[in-house]
Amino acid sequence: MDTKKRSWAKSLTWRVIGIVLLGGIAYLITGNWKEMTTITILFHGIRMVLYYFHERFWERISWGRLKHPLSDLPVKEKLTPDDLKIVAEKLKELGYMD
Repeated sequence: MDTKKRSWAKSLTWRVIGIVLLGGIAYLITGNWKEMTTITILFHGIRMVLYYFHERFWERISWGRLKHPLSDLPVKEKLTPDDLKIVAEKLKELGYMD
């Protein structure tokens, strides 16, 4: 699951791409910088907020997601690099990794 900050960052970067595209199209149609700016800011401001909530909604839906086979293990804290190495070695030993 993405953090809220990551969802906002994804929304913002996606909107930057859209702003450049719509801004160019709006200017080509209107020929007016003020109208182009108003159209672009309103459209993308609304879309950015909607995208954030859309992303958060989809984070709650498991359909279509691949589940990691070790995700059910009740790990209490983040594994250290040494712990990860031990786990990887054991998984190789058991034939789960090459």
